Amino acid sequence: MDAETAEARLLDAAETLFNERGVQAVGMDAIRSASGVSLKRLYQVFPSKDDLLEAVLRRRDADVRSGIERATATRETPRERVLAVFDYLEDWFGQSTFRGCAFINAFGEMGGVSQGVADVARANKRSLQDHFAQHVAAAGVPPERAPELAAQLAVLANGAMATAGITGSVAPARQARAAATVLLDAAA
Repeated sequence: MDAETAEARLLDAAETLFNERGVQAVGMDAIRSASGVSLKRLYQVFPSKDDLLEAVLRRRDADVRSGIERATATRETPRERVLAVFDYLEDWFGQSTFRGCAFINAFGEMGGVSQGVADVARANKRSLQDHFAQHVAAAGVPPERAPELAAQLAVLANGAMATAGITGSVAPARQARAAATVLLDAAA
């Protein structure tokens, strides 16, 4: 098996297992078994579990960013693009595999001991806030108000992710969308 195939299999298996069980509950042997990649090849591709986790999170980050971009690209106005993020969240929360935000979960388990995990999680959360900032500014929110509104919208989205992961409900996305509407109206 070539390194590229092994990497893809390892990332798929690790992402599934980390999502289902948590990072600390999953050993490298479980990832090896689920991926069908030999232990020797696993350690050639990812010398440590932290390396593997960071790669899983970087790939997930790219998936989330592209998913949000697709969800917002079809909307006509900046305001609709802001609210589309919450529609994206509702769709995501409704998936049978949803167990909460991978970045929030991984940071909660490993952020205090793994700088790499903390860095990837923070970059993901920063990108969401930057996404909101771009569309809030385009919506004509006054420049002195736009950064704070983008931060508030990011808190709503992240709070919805955490709450939906715990409750197993899509309702937090709808509730956060309704609150975002109020914030956008107040800022206009």
